[in-house]
Amino acid sequence: MMGLLLKTKAREEAEKHAEGSIAKIIEKQTAKLPSDMWLWAALGSIGVSLYFEVAGNEEKSRFVGQWVAPLLLFGIYNKIVKVGGSDRT
Repeated sequence: MMGLLLKTKAREEAEKHAEGSIAKIIEKQTAKLPSDMWLWAALGSIGVSLYFEVAGNEEKSRFVGQWVAPLLLFGIYNKIVKVGGSDRT
């Protein structure tokens, strides 16, 4: 009985904070991408940044090096979408 009450409250809370239609569409598409793709993209950008640094092009090196954190964050987002979906309902 208590478990059913907790599930009902959790569902009510989730419905109050439901995602919009655009977020659902984006999450449906991003969930199709393999999670390790984002890791490899981040590692690739580190390599390209290192190449530009060694080649003496510091401006390009810094630009490409700034891609690492967003790519890793996209990977985390991708994993969360796969595990939890856009809504808990």
